[in-house]
Amino acid sequence: MEFLLAQGDYIRYFKRSLLVVLVCLIVLVCTDRDYYSLLGVSKEASSREIRQAFKKLALKLHPDKNQNDPNAHENFLKINRAYEVLKDEDLRKKYDKYGEKGLEDQQQGGRYESWNFYRYDFGIYDDDPEIITLDRGEFDAAVSSGELWFVNFYSPRCSHCHELAPTWREFAKEMDGVIRIGAVNCGDNRMLCRIKGINSYPSLYVFKTGMVSAVHLNNRYPLYKVQKLMQVVSFLGNFVNAIETSFASGVGWLITFCAERGDCLSYQTRLKLAGMLEGLVNVGWMDCGTQGELCDNLDISSSTTAYFPPGATLNNKEKGGVLFLNSLDAREIYQEVMQHLPDFEIISAASLEVGKFDCLSSPTICNKLYVYQPCLAVFKGKGTEDYEIHHGKKILYDIIAFAKESVNSHVITLGPQNFPDREKEPWLVDFFAPWCPPCRALLPELRKASKHLYGQLKFGTLDCTVHEGLCNMHNIRAYPTTVVFNQSDVHEYEGHHSAEQILEFIEDLRNPSVVSLTPETFVELVKRRKREEIWMVDFYAPWCGPCQALMPEWKKMARMLNGLISVGSVDCQKYYSFCQQESIRGYPEIRLFPQKSNTAQQYYSYNGWHRDSYSLRGWALGYLPQVSVDLTPQSFIEKVLNGKDHWVIDFYAPWCGPCQNFAPEFEILARTMKGKVKAGKVDCQAYAQTCQTADIRAYPTVKFYPYQGTKKNVLGEHMDSRDAKGIADLLNEKLEAIQNKGKRKKSRNKDEL
Repeated sequence: MEFLLAQGDYIRYFKRSLLVVLVCLIVLVCTDRDYYSLLGVSKEASSREIRQAFKKLALKLHPDKNQNDPNAHENFLKINRAYEVLKDEDLRKKYDKYGEKGLEDQQQGGRYESWNFYRYDFGIYDDDPEIITLDRGEFDAAVSSGELWFVNFYSPRCSHCHELAPTWREFAKEMDGVIRIGAVNCGDNRMLCRIKGINSYPSLYVFKTGMVSAVHLNNRYPLYKVQKLMQVVSFLGNFVNAIETSFASGVGWLITFCAERGDCLSYQTRLKLAGMLEGLVNVGWMDCGTQGELCDNLDISSSTTAYFPPGATLNNKEKGGVLFLNSLDAREIYQEVMQHLPDFEIISAASLEVGKFDCLSSPTICNKLYVYQPCLAVFKGKGTEDYEIHHGKKILYDIIAFAKESVNSHVITLGPQNFPDREKEPWLVDFFAPWCPPCRALLPELRKASKHLYGQLKFGTLDCTVHEGLCNMHNIRAYPTTVVFNQSDVHEYEGHHSAEQILEFIEDLRNPSVVSLTPETFVELVKRRKREEIWMVDFYAPWCGPCQALMPEWKKMARMLNGLISVGSVDCQKYYSFCQQESIRGYPEIRLFPQKSNTAQQYYSYNGWHRDSYSLRGWALGYLPQVSVDLTPQSFIEKVLNGKDHWVIDFYAPWCGPCQNFAPEFEILARTMKGKVKAGKVDCQAYAQTCQTADIRAYPTVKFYPYQGTKKNVLGEHMDSRDAKGIADLLNEKLEAIQNKGKRKKSRNKDEL
């Protein structure tokens, strides 16, 4: 009995131990897969916070500092992998949505740098509050804001960049409040730097009002001296406007009067004030030596600074409430002026148009708008039904950029009261979270796209941190998730975060170029296709990175093949068993199903390196049956030169690469012109004499041989194009000219009769 009890106790103890071990294993597995926990950051972390957290861990866990730890390498690889994924907005979204399964095709994090790199070279400006580190999503909003930006494009591996860093920090502190000082790490933002044409480091650019071509400064001014950098800003910024006798009455002015006695505000201080007050107050200066009469009218006998509010005049200091300031400190002057600026108008719920609204006095309105904390919003002329809330940084440049974009776009903020539910009109809805960097980067792209589709598609955004229930109802698992609702049809956008690709996605929804195949329709349309039909099918998984990269190219290819080859796709996540049955072992798997014949294979798999639309199109066209005629020297003379048909001829050589690339294009031309112009091909390697007689000097060469009642000239007419559509347009023009010539000839013959 004692033994049995001991055995029972042992079994219970074993079960508890096993449970503890399993729990520990689950925790370990979850920790390994939770990249945010590995770095010690929240899901709301910004790019800078992720870099700072990784750097702190890198310095602590690097194998160089833990040489006695046999697991140091593996532990560091985990945090390195987490950083490489979370710093990239596309990978981060994929990870948030699919977990590590969505990253199986990615190899980030397998290599890392020495401890010294992370200590001295990594994230040069991350700890400098005066320097704003811009990533790809923030850059366009910054330089389009209307503010002056001085941006340092650098690489952490560049020695000159490190030489510049102390000066750049000192310069940023000196110019704080005057202009925006930015930095772009081209190591983390290669695409952005490539687009901006950055090919050497450091590269310093000045951006004003979103200038497309900024002024590159490296070759014009010596670097590494703060005063030189300030000269650059004063030269290019053109902040301070000199005033002589009058100024605009609609805007206030801060004027420094410089006289023989007393201290005049320095040029540097005036420059700083101009930057701090830009858009609010004009800043200028006046020399009392040359403008003595004006200074006398204002009783100015020693240097001073005065604020003239809107409506004041230079002739009478009493009129209009002129404020004279005794300080020489830029910040003190700024604070005095700001206190005397007119406040926003307090507006009522009935006239909610522009200004400042007190949610405490009218909580019903704010509750209706789901506004629970201070925020900025643009109302677009339809009261509280049509508005957009600002979710960017609470800094001037981001607010200005948002206001400019929002007022001219057609994106509105959604909630339960206006969410598109069974509406007849189609809607694009972006489910997002304000803390998510990719979400913030997508918002300006949605505004751009909305301008192009006004009247065709409505655009809205739904904040899932406020409307969690609605987002759960639509099974939103990652941010941003962009969905098009077209009555009962729902389509999720999987492309890159750009207006151009969003527009392509919408166009493809309206005029689908790719057929979404189910197992049943695959059998019906592909396997039981008509004898002359050809199909191309992409077997893919939504979480697969290469599949996502292929999708826009696949759709573009389908549009180019329209009418020649049918194009479809099969979702192997949705139809997993079917894809297994079809022996799909990896994604994407591209197969071409040719015209049916006794000798043709069931399908051909694409194994090319390039998956762009043009490469795929060229490969597919190679399986079209030939429409053009292969000509010998004899048939060239009989059919082309002596025949009564119009001919277009491709003179080629089998070994010639451009000829092989052009061959599918020529077949499209042959199909396009069928019934109007016959198409033929001459092999110049096999029939060199024929090509020499036709004066062929390069391959491929396309010539037109029109029939105009007599034997044709062997030299023909050269077609200076290798594009099927371009050649077809030229041929149609020539055919029309021949037809008009024939009509004129008949008309003359009638007149003679």
